[in-house]
Amino acid sequence: MGRHYLPNLAHRDEMLKEIGFNSIDELFSDVPAGMVKEFNLPEGKSEYEVFLELSEILSKNRTVLEMPSFLGAGTYFHYVPAHVKYLIERSEFLTAYTPYQPEISQGMLQALFEYQSIMAELYGLPVVNSSMYDWGTAIAEAALMTVRLHRGKRKRFLVPKALSPEKRAVIATYTRGAGLEIVEVPWDEEGNLDLEKLKEAVGEAAGVYVEMANFFGLVEENVREIGEIAHDAGAYFVVGADPTMLGLFEAPGELGADIAVGEAAYLGNPMNFGGPRAGIFAVRNDKKLIRQMPGRIIGMTRDAEGRRAFVMTLQTREQHIRRAKATSNICSNEALVAVASAIHLASLGPRGLAELGEAILKNTAYLRKRLSEVAEIPFEGLYFKDVPARFEKPYSEVHEALLERGIHGGYYVGKHFPELGETALFAATETTRKEWVDALIEALREVA
Repeated sequence: MGRHYLPNLAHRDEMLKEIGFNSIDELFSDVPAGMVKEFNLPEGKSEYEVFLELSEILSKNRTVLEMPSFLGAGTYFHYVPAHVKYLIERSEFLTAYTPYQPEISQGMLQALFEYQSIMAELYGLPVVNSSMYDWGTAIAEAALMTVRLHRGKRKRFLVPKALSPEKRAVIATYTRGAGLEIVEVPWDEEGNLDLEKLKEAVGEAAGVYVEMANFFGLVEENVREIGEIAHDAGAYFVVGADPTMLGLFEAPGELGADIAVGEAAYLGNPMNFGGPRAGIFAVRNDKKLIRQMPGRIIGMTRDAEGRRAFVMTLQTREQHIRRAKATSNICSNEALVAVASAIHLASLGPRGLAELGEAILKNTAYLRKRLSEVAEIPFEGLYFKDVPARFEKPYSEVHEALLERGIHGGYYVGKHFPELGETALFAATETTRKEWVDALIEALREVA
């Protein structure tokens, strides 16, 4: 460690003495053994040497045009129009951070106001915040919000078992400190949420969550009925919806949702190895709900001279108000991702969004039809984006064989849902080409 220059290294002993410690080991004594290690860093390189090394590594990557990919399960390859990237790279958007002095950030506030307005229309609920981190954290914040709305008297939150394991992990992490009990409701024979099991579990639940479509890609058939069961038990109804399907299907608000969540990054943003993202969060027009919303809400008003102006109408995060009274500890807003999604949605318009949904639905239907020729589809019903396919041999072998043939297969779910056996989710979007699907099926005929 001594051969690398670190700022103030020469003053280390002096600083340790000042704070009452004799060594670095003593300073970190409460960290579990083996967690603190010396950094075995190599000698430094010039910028050009680093450039050459990174270029060599990056050259190993293959684009989706070179290697068709059917990997989805929550992260999808969507086409982003060129003008979206151009507009969000304008300096007033690209460098904008959380507006702590909102009165001097009128442009960014207006862009976020437009985002809220578009999402409110899309999700059928009038009040939308300026976005969460992602869909998973939006679900977790909704769970915490339903408990606050019950003043902590109810601490159970029901989620479908057919939920992304990554979202489930995020929910568990977010709600552990607050002592929430997360209860999974199984699926029925058709792959939909089991209504009878829901009725048995909903008793003292603070909220009930359901997704359109569920993790297996099935478009849930009984969303309205699930909402009625939740409301009859005094629970709040939370609906998660993929925004790319809302040009074709009923909005969560029309289906009785009190709270709706989703993923804004599906529009206007590339995959980026899974991030950054922006979680959509909307509620019905009820002051009790609005006051408990996490994050921030941008509103429109008039200034002292009667001119239109944008303001932070609600800012209940801990950096704006006293920590003990904050509804959320979200420390940074995914504003750029939200603005990109708003630009993309505004460009599509209602007709374009419907056409996008139709293209995804048709491509998914074709993928399902062809997959059924070489594998078993576990559930009947309408699929959107993801399609589960069950194989007789271990999917790891199938996947490796597909990679050897220049095709990236689906997401293996047997690890998380062993009852489904050797099943993987294969995904299609508007970008999926017929010849890619045909090549996948021909490869599966050989290996599966």
